[in-house]
Amino acid sequence: MLTRRRWIALGAGALYAGPLEDRIRRVEDIWRPTRSVSEHKVPAVSIAVIRDGAIEWARAYGVAASPSTLFQAASISKPVAAMAALHMAQYGNFGLDEDVNAKLSSWLVPENEFTRERKVTVRGILSHTAGLTVHGFAGYGEDEPVPSLVQILNGEKPANSSSIRVDTTPGTLYRYSGGGYTVLQLLLTERFKRPFPDLMQRIVLQKLAMRMSAFDQPLPADRASRAAVGFHATGRSYTGGWHTYPEMAAAGLWTTPSDLCTFAIEVARSARGESNRVVEREMAKTMIAPHIGSHGLGFVASPGWFEHSGSNAGYRAHLFCKDDASTGAAIMTNSDTGAKLIGVIRSALAREYSWPSFS
Repeated sequence: MLTRRRWIALGAGALYAGPLEDRIRRVEDIWRPTRSVSEHKVPAVSIAVIRDGAIEWARAYGVAASPSTLFQAASISKPVAAMAALHMAQYGNFGLDEDVNAKLSSWLVPENEFTRERKVTVRGILSHTAGLTVHGFAGYGEDEPVPSLVQILNGEKPANSSSIRVDTTPGTLYRYSGGGYTVLQLLLTERFKRPFPDLMQRIVLQKLAMRMSAFDQPLPADRASRAAVGFHATGRSYTGGWHTYPEMAAAGLWTTPSDLCTFAIEVARSARGESNRVVEREMAKTMIAPHIGSHGLGFVASPGWFEHSGSNAGYRAHLFCKDDASTGAAIMTNSDTGAKLIGVIRSALAREYSWPSFS
């Protein structure tokens, strides 16, 4: 039986459960959802929060959004793809420090003066130290032809990005490269001989019960009905609702904040030796330990924390987690203006959960 102390009446008879709802209301009182989504021109925002190794709560705000609404994760696709690569390396499909050209067949990283002594490796790709070009991708609108993976790698029409090449000595500096993860996508599909979305379902998403998540590009109709439409900074929606990203490893994940938090919790638990559903402890530790600069083999690392942001046409997202999974959050929006709102929400969560200040 619920006691009066447990349940408190609000206004016209609405009820809420004590401590957790109190916590959520304190967070909302700081960032003021109704005002903030309007001020920042963000139609919808979805949040999930981690506490003590589990998802404590999830909420969605704005137009036609619920905690199960799908958003593009954009570059948060990369650590999920990284986990699949580390799984395959763990079982001997390739070495982390092996020349990727030794395993590729339909396309090879072009050799040049920068690759004579040091080669492109999976470790280099995952840590953005392989010397590969192309920072990110614009995606393809509803009426635009979508290139093949090899056309993207070569920068051939209808690709709208430059060719992916090595233009600095591998292993000598950190430089963010979505192009590198596109090379990784080809490597994974060739080694496993399966389409990339199927591969990711089999290796990562199903094993972690990320039931709302998929790398399908374009998004199938049954999932499209549950997806948030992306918006320009002007407040106009993208034609067709969103762009398609054939660069799936770099930018192709559709998911929810709750699924992203599930993923982060697994990474943290695996790195502590408490789980091995996809990767063993040593492999997981490489994901959240700095390599060159602050990037591990998948995540950006800071003392005690790991994180990754995402920015696709019409979507902004951020995932961050303490390395013991004691706390953290995922925030996803469907607007090109979403980054500022994410900062406001993150500050509100930090105040409530006594997180350190983030730069």
